[in-house]
Amino acid sequence: MGVCRPPDIRYWESIPSLRFDLRPARRLSDRSRLRLVRAHDDGSATRSYDPGMEVRRIGDLKVSEVGLGCNNFGTRIDQEVTDEVFGACLDSGINFFDTADVYGAGASEEMLGQAMKGHRDQIVVATKFGLRDIDPGLSGGSAEWVKRSVDRSLRRLDTDWIDLFQIHTPDKEVDELETLQALNDLVVAGKVREVGCSNYEAERLDAAADISESESLAPYRTVQNRYSLLYREQESDVFDVCKSHDIGFLPFFPLESGLLTGKVTAQGPLPGTRLAEWPQGRLDLFLTERNLRTVERLNDWLHHRDRSLLELAFSWLLSKPQIPSVIAGATSAAQVIANSQASGWCLTETELNEIEEIVSTSSG
Repeated sequence: MGVCRPPDIRYWESIPSLRFDLRPARRLSDRSRLRLVRAHDDGSATRSYDPGMEVRRIGDLKVSEVGLGCNNFGTRIDQEVTDEVFGACLDSGINFFDTADVYGAGASEEMLGQAMKGHRDQIVVATKFGLRDIDPGLSGGSAEWVKRSVDRSLRRLDTDWIDLFQIHTPDKEVDELETLQALNDLVVAGKVREVGCSNYEAERLDAAADISESESLAPYRTVQNRYSLLYREQESDVFDVCKSHDIGFLPFFPLESGLLTGKVTAQGPLPGTRLAEWPQGRLDLFLTERNLRTVERLNDWLHHRDRSLLELAFSWLLSKPQIPSVIAGATSAAQVIANSQASGWCLTETELNEIEEIVSTSSG
């Protein structure tokens, strides 16, 4: 089998900060390829690890092309299940974990910190700050809050460093330069390896990149915005900024909160799914007539290819050269395994064009 490369692979290979390691492509459902490796040189922890997961780069970080969103830790699952989910990630080759200080009011970071004991050098930890629960008199991007936030996250995670530290939302009260200088100080101090942002529009992201360059500050290596096969607003402008400034794009809601998992029927979401727990008002944001019609047509297209909607959702995103990893949440080890197996489909140009035709014509 050939090497699985996204379209325009020359773009990826021209960018040192986003270059990824290519390995022979294969269907990750073949669990017989698991092998046992040591988690540390001292042998202090061992797990089964899948060497077939492709690894891409975010700055100096090497991240698995499938990551785990940790928003369920401390909210929908307890420490015992969190440990099971974490272990399944290691078994599946997932090394990239994304959390935030507000997930579970800090419990997500604490549970991830507990789960990753003995495996810290084996994984990449990303967290976010500045969305809410900010100390009085400060704002999310202020230099003082940046300093306080990192120390509190380090304490909850019980680690000496954070691999990717991201501002959760733009702070309109503080000049971007102040935020970037504070984040740069954290990189210099060794508390943070790379920095990123979230919910940034193209104009602000472009301006931040220019500031980092002109002031010789650590740049945003990633932007984390909503994007999926069904939600494409970022393509027209944010992707152009990412390409111009070597910024990786991390999609949130990559599965449209479960709509692209195959667990939603014409009668609505299946019991026990995330969408089934939501109030109708929020549900209506995802279960639109257009989205349901598009999913139905995509399922018809997939039926003749022996592929799943989940495989399509992951593999379509990973065909985009701007995306280093697709982060998705999980509440069980089984979900982790399903996600890890969903990234191995190398979509052809013909298939991508057919998918585009389905999505673009389903709005009528």
